[in-house]
Order: sequence, then C-alpha cells, then structure tokens
Amino acid sequence: MNEIEKFEIEVQNNIDSLMNDKDIQALSRIWIREIIPHKWVYNFSWLGRPAIQVPNDAWALQELVWKIKPDLIIETGIAHGGSLMISASLLALLDYTDAVESGKVLDPKSSNRKVIGIDIDIRQHNRLAIEQHPLSHKIQMFEGSSIDPSVVNAVKEAAKGYQRILVCLDSNHTHDHVLAELEAYAPLVTSGSYCIVYDTIVEDMPESMFRDRPWKPGNSPKSAVSAYLNKCDDFVVDEQMDAKLLISVATGGFLKRL
Repeated sequence: MNEIEKFEIEVQNNIDSLMNDKDIQALSRIWIREIIPHKWVYNFSWLGRPAIQVPNDAWALQELVWKIKPDLIIETGIAHGGSLMISASLLALLDYTDAVESGKVLDPKSSNRKVIGIDIDIRQHNRLAIEQHPLSHKIQMFEGSSIDPSVVNAVKEAAKGYQRILVCLDSNHTHDHVLAELEAYAPLVTSGSYCIVYDTIVEDMPESMFRDRPWKPGNSPKSAVSAYLNKCDDFVVDEQMDAKLLISVATGGFLKRL
C-alpha cells in the first residue's frame, strides 16, 4: 500500500466517523440555523460575481467536476451569476488540463464544454455583468420558469450531443417546483454523474424562518427529493458527501445516478 492509498483510507475513516456522530451532525444544523438570519452566504463571490453559496458546497462541486469531467452543467437559478462562474471556471480548468495532457496549445473558445443557466428573471445588470465576464463564452442563459415546457424543451435541445451532464437545482424551493425540475432535468444526468438539489436544509430548519417565503418544512426541496426517489430508482443519495461536508445546504440533495 502506497502513501496515497494510506491517506485515502484515513480520509474514508474520518468520513465514516462523522457519519456515525449524531452530535456533530446536530451541531452543524444548529450552526446553519443560527447563521442563516445573518445572510452569511451572501458574503462570498467567485471571480468577481456574487455567489450565494455555502463554500463547502462549492468545494464539493469542484470535487465532483474533477471526478466526473462533465462537458455540460445545467443550473436552475442564476441570481448574480456567481454559481455560473464557479461551474464555468471548473469547466475551463478541465479544458486546460486536457490541453496539457495532449500537448496542444489551449484555445479557450474551441471547447464545447459549457454551462446552461436558467432563471425566471435575469436582471439586466446581472445579465450584462455575466455577458461581459471573460468566461461568458462558456455560458448560455435561458430566461423563463425552469419548469415551463418551452424552456425545458429548449434546454433539452441545447443539451443534445453532450456525453457527461451534471445538473444543479437552485431556484424556487417549493416541493412542487423542485419535483417538476427533477422530473424535467434529472433524466438528463448521465450515469455516474449527479443531480445536486440545493436548500434541502429547509426541511431541517424551524418553520418560523420562512414566514416570507412560499417554502417551509414539508414543502421543500428535501420533500421533493423524497417524492422523486420514491418513484425513480435511477438515483441514490450520496450520504458520504453529507458526512464529509456537514456544513451544507444540500444535505440529502447530492443525488448520484446509477
């Protein structure tokens, strides 16, 4: 056994230990509950664009992108565009490593890897900032409800020909909306890749935290995930990811396609 293998075993033992530690899991939920009113996730940006994302979840996406090497990432929910930049930059890094391994000169615009972003309302100032960003050539945006049949069909058409697809759902967090998103986009996920459903944490937070929102415990992304998995056996929840992250808004939402 070499040193890398020994380290990987140590990491796996760490994750197994965290998976069995109910106290630290509860403490993590308490921390998230207490930090949400401070809008902590608003404090971060990625390559110049605000990214309303928990850093642990962004790191997890990076690990998955490196492992899966998708050529297409589909995201619902754009906001300021920070999440698009996370995905686009990770795909650009895959392009770079491909060029290094092949010994070819990198032409940033020659790769067909891209990110599709969908939002019901792309604010003009955000659209302009995204379109002027150096990574804009890797981004395609669709404006409209992510569950509108015309939008779904347009995205499916744009996704044709891609071999490895990863999906991130982060728009309207009600049960019905997320379930409709899962039914529309999860089938596009390729074997071994993931559909990441964000804000499943809503289910584990006090209902009083969402008085000004249409979602709440029982009407949340996690309840939608449960309903979807009850009728679809193509995906499993990656519980290892939940255990390793602990601080995450997507607990129970990292769905791996078998």
